[in-house]
Amino acid sequence: MSKTLKVGVIGTGGIFKKGHLPTLLEHPELELVALCDINEEKVQRVAAGSNVSRVFTSFEELIAQDDLDIIDICAPNCYHAEMAIAALEAGKHVFCEKPDAITPEEAIRMSEAAKKNGRILMCMRNNRFMPASQYLKKYIDEGLMGEIYTGRCGWLRRRGIPGLGGWFTTKAMSGGGPLIDLGVHYIDLSVWLMGNPKPIAVSAAIYNKFASNQISDSEHSEFGEKQDNGTFDVEDLATGFIRFDNGATLQIEFSWASNVNEEHNFVEFRGTKAGSALRNGQLSIYSEAAGQLVNINPVLKASGTYTPHSEHLKHFVDCVQHRAEPINSPEHGVDMIKILSAIYESAKRGQEVRL
Repeated sequence: MSKTLKVGVIGTGGIFKKGHLPTLLEHPELELVALCDINEEKVQRVAAGSNVSRVFTSFEELIAQDDLDIIDICAPNCYHAEMAIAALEAGKHVFCEKPDAITPEEAIRMSEAAKKNGRILMCMRNNRFMPASQYLKKYIDEGLMGEIYTGRCGWLRRRGIPGLGGWFTTKAMSGGGPLIDLGVHYIDLSVWLMGNPKPIAVSAAIYNKFASNQISDSEHSEFGEKQDNGTFDVEDLATGFIRFDNGATLQIEFSWASNVNEEHNFVEFRGTKAGSALRNGQLSIYSEAAGQLVNINPVLKASGTYTPHSEHLKHFVDCVQHRAEPINSPEHGVDMIKILSAIYESAKRGQEVRL
């Protein structure tokens, strides 16, 4: 039997309660023993409901707990690097919500801290664990799509601004809008499916047109805490184009608010043997056989209490327990933040940016 891993969590907001807490309480090899949040009333309430006795408002005090094996970071984006590096330096393994950091320099320091201290650093990439993603990865790796030479990905919301006026829409805390919030998901998924080619250039534009709009039709707008008369200095729509070192390209489009038919997310590829479209978790493959065009719709089902977040957390535990090799590395995170940073820089300059 593998050892029980004691977990301390920093940040007890919506993503912790919906995406992390169920797995932390149910996994037979995890023991949730400590919680931290700057909002003492909130963390005390969450701790009482989760049977957790140790409560902190200082992340440094939580990290200093000698018996903790894992630090799970669910705090606002601007704190990810500082908290992760401190935890790694204290000898803890770290699981961190996306994005890895808000600057490439921070992501690099996180990666270096993990290497120096011999600890696992993994940031949330839950969409790699969707059944359709796992199937498509195998399909591509077996060569059934041939050369993937171009693709497009996005997550478009009609009206779904999270925490309007709060940290989500404040650049100093979030690092940006839907690009860094949503783009990290589907750019990562696309690059992973393509075999992790290295990005070499981006061209992009960003827009802010819905900063005062209060309408919502998306459950995702419930994340974060709204603040009346708060800050909204990030984009609500980002579009762009990424070039890779193998000649492949990727179009991107991410919005919290835009006048589209309905909210949807997608990853599409064009390959020399087949094409694919992954839309809202449903996969279609387009090819030809016996002289005819053929559409394939795999029948994929998740088992039990599956969620992509839970599957990634379980994989992280398997890695800490030496049963698996990490599906994503800190180096992947460095490349991701370099892409996002270059997209913002390209939009600012109005021209292509080389990485």
